[in-house]
Amino acid sequence: MATYEEIYGKRVKEFDSDPTLDSSYEGQVWYDKSSGTLRSVVSFGAWSSGSPLATARFSLAGAGTQTAALAFGGKEPSVSNKTEEYNGSGWSTGGNLGTAVYILGGAGSQTAGLGFGGYRPGNTNATEEYNGSSWTASNTMGTARRSLMGAGIQTAALGAGGNSTTTNVNLTEEYDGTSWTAVNTMGTGRAELGGSGLQTAALAVGAGSPNAQVEEYDGTNWSTGGDLNTGRSIATATGPQTANLAFGPSADCEAYDGTSWTAQPDMGTSRGSMGGGMQSPNTASIGFGGSPGAKADTEEFTNSINVITAGAFSSLPTLNSARWGAGAAGTKAAGIVFGGRNPSISTDLALSEEYNGSSWSEGPDLGQARRVMGRGTGTQTAALAHGGHYSSPSTRYKVAEEYDGSSWTNGGTSTNAHDGTMQIGTQTAAASCGGYDGTNMNETEEYNGTSFSSANTMTYSAYMGAAAGPQTAAVVFAGGFPAVNNSNEYDGTNWTSGNTTLKTNYGIAGNGGNGSQTEAIGAGGYTPGPVYFSSVETYDGTTFATAPSLGTARSELPSAGPNSSFFVAGGLLSTGSGSNLVEEFTPESSVITAKTLTSS
Repeated sequence: MATYEEIYGKRVKEFDSDPTLDSSYEGQVWYDKSSGTLRSVVSFGAWSSGSPLATARFSLAGAGTQTAALAFGGKEPSVSNKTEEYNGSGWSTGGNLGTAVYILGGAGSQTAGLGFGGYRPGNTNATEEYNGSSWTASNTMGTARRSLMGAGIQTAALGAGGNSTTTNVNLTEEYDGTSWTAVNTMGTGRAELGGSGLQTAALAVGAGSPNAQVEEYDGTNWSTGGDLNTGRSIATATGPQTANLAFGPSADCEAYDGTSWTAQPDMGTSRGSMGGGMQSPNTASIGFGGSPGAKADTEEFTNSINVITAGAFSSLPTLNSARWGAGAAGTKAAGIVFGGRNPSISTDLALSEEYNGSSWSEGPDLGQARRVMGRGTGTQTAALAHGGHYSSPSTRYKVAEEYDGSSWTNGGTSTNAHDGTMQIGTQTAAASCGGYDGTNMNETEEYNGTSFSSANTMTYSAYMGAAAGPQTAAVVFAGGFPAVNNSNEYDGTNWTSGNTTLKTNYGIAGNGGNGSQTEAIGAGGYTPGPVYFSSVETYDGTTFATAPSLGTARSELPSAGPNSSFFVAGGLLSTGSGSNLVEEFTPESSVITAKTLTSS
């Protein structure tokens, strides 16, 4: 037997503790003198949570890979024509299918997708092609059916099995980018099966009942493959024929090497009828949506030497005083919250609280108690509050207040008295955008640290939306009332319309200071009804995408900080009460971790 030195060309090293690890240590062994153990960096599989779909649904189709996935169709529970694209971090809106459909077949990539068959209601043989922005109808399949499997790419796809009227079929058809052709049938007629791979090397797994049967396709004939360890129906299969991953409807999953299946770590949530990144290998897979109910969950499976910690919101110590419509500035390590309203005592507040990274303490009061002011601008030692509303007597304010880390003092006075402005910039180079003075406004006023001056108006009118960026490169989005999903970008002179947000939110968190024009974030909000949201959206300068959700749905909550140091505090709950909850956002991270080697 070859020795370690003969294989790797080096001897086992000794370290006082683990060395600084990188990918070069994969497979190497060293002796840790502090613990008296042999250590190594080895790959392992694990599921981690991704950002949720913008629209929860099940029985949808999927295509693409873990970092460039495509989700389309399904049930919400109404039949859906929606398409979403995943970039490895969040989901954004794609072009709608021509016709809503579910339990359909899918194939291809995010920029060259294919959807075929399904139920509308009524079985269909329709085919649509996706070019990365829109769907186009193509030639129909020979046989209308639902609950079929799909595999391949847009110009060389495969559809097999499914249910035609009341009969499970073994029919197989190949697509060449233009037309479908009937080819040799599967060994067994079945529906509700998973499938993936290529037209010349496909895999069909499971079926209704459930079933452990696996069949392999070589481009001409179907043959029996290794059985699943667990019989599955409405399962999802991703990856090539010899590196496949099958999961759902239970939490357990298994990987295929072309011969046999091996158990892998469980998913975080049990569900079936998911979409998946069909071109993803079993070392980097993705599953999204699903049932029971309509799910928005996204999970990623990765087999690597990295321990991946998903991005998420987590709780910070609570505010001393519950409130909604407050202002905020700074970061999650050095933040300040000021003003707002406490509905339990029907009082607008002047109170401010400062956070030092571990606890909140009372700071100096605002000169004027107020709520829904322009906020989010500046830091803990250089914050700006402008406008706002006081209830008794009902008054809207023009005056700004500046905070220097010790006290609040009056600054300049704007032309308009309004509340709910979307505020951008810094204490000495800010802009108040939009707002409400009895009607929605689109006015912009710039602030230089001393005085306000009028600037060009926004292209839409709203208040209490989200805002981010400096005075010369900012973005504002969403707001109300009525709720809108518009966005505008500002270059310091002119406003231009941007893409729409995923949801129509009123009182979305983030009235200023949250990130930049190319890395903005907004959270929470509500629409009339009311329906309160825990959803979070990011903006990359072009597209809005989903992000991990808040732990508690709420609206009119102050927030501050860039994406990597974002926090939300307080807010209005669906019960009508104010909240003292504080949550911070931590982006996804990964780290290489050494393992102790043991004998077995």
